[in-house]
Amino acid sequence: MLKKTLFQLHWLFGISAGLVLALMGITGAAYSFQEEILRLLNAETLRVEVREGGVLPPAELVSKIEAAEGKKVSGLWVETNNDHAARVFFMPPPGERRGPMRYFDPYTGELLGDPVGQQFFGLMLQLHRYLAMGEFGKQITAACTLILIFFCLSGLYLRWPRKAGSLRAWLTLDWSRKGRSFNWDLHAVAGTWCLVFYLLAALTGLFWSYEWYREGLNRLLSDAPAGQQGKQGERRGDGRVEDRGRPGRQAPSGPPLVVDYDAIWKSIRETAGPTMSAYNLRLPPVGGRPAQVFYLLEDAAHPRALNQIVLDPATGKVARSDRYTDKSFKAQLLTSIYALHVGEYFGLTGRILMMLASLAMPLFCITGWLLYLDRRRKQRAARAARGGLAESGGEGSWLIGFASQSGLAEQLAWQSAGQLQAAGLPVRVEPLASLDGGALAKAGNALFVVSTFGDGEAPDNARGFERKVLGRASQLAGLRFAVLALGDRQYEHFCGFGRRLQSWLKGQGASQLFDPVEVDNGDSGALRQWQQQLAQVSGGAMLAPWSGPAFESWTLEGREHLNPGSQGESSWLLRLRAPAGSQVDWQAGDLVEILPSQAEPVIEAWLAKHHLDGNAQVELDGLRQSLRQALAGRLLPRSFEHLVGLQPQALVQALIGLSVRQYSIASLASDGVLELIVRQEQHADGSLGIASGWLTHYLPVGAVLPLRLRRNSRFHLIEEDRPLIYIGNGTGLAGLRSLLKAAIAAGRNRNWLLFGERNQAHDFYCRDELQGWLARGELQRLDLAFSRDQAEKIYVQDRLREAADELRAWLDEGAVIYVCGSLQGMAEGVDRTLRDILGDETLQQLNDDGRYRRDVY
Repeated sequence: MLKKTLFQLHWLFGISAGLVLALMGITGAAYSFQEEILRLLNAETLRVEVREGGVLPPAELVSKIEAAEGKKVSGLWVETNNDHAARVFFMPPPGERRGPMRYFDPYTGELLGDPVGQQFFGLMLQLHRYLAMGEFGKQITAACTLILIFFCLSGLYLRWPRKAGSLRAWLTLDWSRKGRSFNWDLHAVAGTWCLVFYLLAALTGLFWSYEWYREGLNRLLSDAPAGQQGKQGERRGDGRVEDRGRPGRQAPSGPPLVVDYDAIWKSIRETAGPTMSAYNLRLPPVGGRPAQVFYLLEDAAHPRALNQIVLDPATGKVARSDRYTDKSFKAQLLTSIYALHVGEYFGLTGRILMMLASLAMPLFCITGWLLYLDRRRKQRAARAARGGLAESGGEGSWLIGFASQSGLAEQLAWQSAGQLQAAGLPVRVEPLASLDGGALAKAGNALFVVSTFGDGEAPDNARGFERKVLGRASQLAGLRFAVLALGDRQYEHFCGFGRRLQSWLKGQGASQLFDPVEVDNGDSGALRQWQQQLAQVSGGAMLAPWSGPAFESWTLEGREHLNPGSQGESSWLLRLRAPAGSQVDWQAGDLVEILPSQAEPVIEAWLAKHHLDGNAQVELDGLRQSLRQALAGRLLPRSFEHLVGLQPQALVQALIGLSVRQYSIASLASDGVLELIVRQEQHADGSLGIASGWLTHYLPVGAVLPLRLRRNSRFHLIEEDRPLIYIGNGTGLAGLRSLLKAAIAAGRNRNWLLFGERNQAHDFYCRDELQGWLARGELQRLDLAFSRDQAEKIYVQDRLREAADELRAWLDEGAVIYVCGSLQGMAEGVDRTLRDILGDETLQQLNDDGRYRRDVY
């Protein structure tokens, strides 16, 4: 009886959890050598130059990183004696569980680019731990991990051979068998080979799955006295701090965090000693809480044999220090949970064997399914019943239901559909009035975009849905959903209908994809949050914002070609005139945002390619217009598969709006016109960039364009009368030109410009103006770097290095440095040169004092 029960449970769990375990196995294997593969693929990014002075202390690293990124640091992972890039973790934004991570050079503090493949491994980890479904997916993987333990133990019992002492009976596969016998033999023998690895992976994996399991292991294995084991937030297994927050939970409260990095670094070095090879500093979110440091010694038993320090971040005073070697064997196992999980506890051999065992996981899913299907063929009646049940699931489909009073909710529903379709997901959009409990139960995944009419009421077209559906019980345990609620906070029952819908769905057993998003009067920030959440659940890319502050209609008054005959892409000086009554008033250094438009020839070609009628009437933003006109503000995708069959109105709603483009202002408000310098982007197929092509080629002189101002206070002209050094290349001259004009207008003539481009004959932008300033003494020094005018390429950073002595002299007189232009190449090169000339600390101090200002893109 026991064997029969175990057999029934074994195959029942196999057909329900086998696919999940197969996915977990493949993704776990793919992730197992992440660091080595990333370093192989990104040798220039993730390998740094080892310097004799060693890595910088945390105080310098944090100062440089926070200045460069503009975010507060929450943690560092630094290896102190090799060429591996370090990692910095930033404080999470409000409402989010964890902050972003960046790689950096621990010897210089320079932030490095995002490595190729990082997103892939991030996806692998998300699939392995959460099936990319957040908390809901975590519960599934946790349950499947328990099932894996059951598979190992029940499988061992079910296949126990008569000759239990014969290794051949346990471990040898009979290749002469066919059909079901061979599948059974393969399933059993391979399972025996992998048994130990799967038990080890499952028993350690549960550490991150269930609180009760983690606490039990802590009580069983920890050396700490009873009552002090498994302290809140501590994950002993891998030396990382656990974020136990849930979506929607309030951020930790407390006094501001005060950190004395010098004191912390002193405590780390004194406690760890000279053989420390890596450290992981984790700061608390608020003051009054201890910081944690996990460090590794050169003679560590394995890469996760971590030692721990608990200290006060404000003083560096050590509250507790735990050495791996001082622990008992069982406590060492507790510290090594992650190392055991991935096999690295047993060295490289263990990692390889664990990876191979993980890769074999789909084998058991496949053979198990073959055995199951063979059994079902022998039980036709049961198979038919099961088959009918399986076909009714509607797995993979996404429903988007909307309830709209004025049309905004419907528009956002279609935009949401477009974002999901762009990620390759099948979507259907329906008004709530056409849905009932049965339709919701079959949906599997659903988004609800609903507005609230008046003081908490449902829109007219959703009142029937509220009465007939929300007033009744439904079984929605299989539904995953999210709600975008539109409302107006001036009413007492803000987003009342959306909140009632959210509460009802949860009450019927449905699970949230993410917390509801509430929008007050079309708030663009809330809509952006909704888009970000959709990108996460769909796996698609983040798209352009759906809305933003109002634009003004400026007129293109003139357009001048700055570099005719250039080897590079053409650059243009645009002159824009403000509309009557405009309130836009800018300072030198400010930016503008322009909402571009698709060029008419591009629209006509796209319509012709997809056999669409450009004269078909649609309604967009409350205006009736032709499809041709509506497409001017939409991204026209190369792939049309997800749009086939849509009517013109639905087509427009499904397409994503064009995103705004930012440009540095090249003139002063007193000039009477707003000037921009725009480089015309040209693709490999000869087509022009959407925005640059429209501005420099397609937009007729005299036509209007949508424009709004963006303040850039960090790049404004310093108020004190100091010497000014301007460094830039290409169209970066725009921002520098406005600053130069402002300084000259204020009678400040201590100006030094370093400018670079390709050829002096063609790419010397604003030549007459610059040479005129130089001749009149308003520009004291002009250094030019035209990279293609000689055999050896020369750039602005080379001119800067040649003038190192003059640079130091100017800075000694209080000069301010402004850098404007491309981040890749010029800005990075200038930054490296300044560090070489001045030193990291000096450049950092200039930055802190507001004397090193950059506007780079």
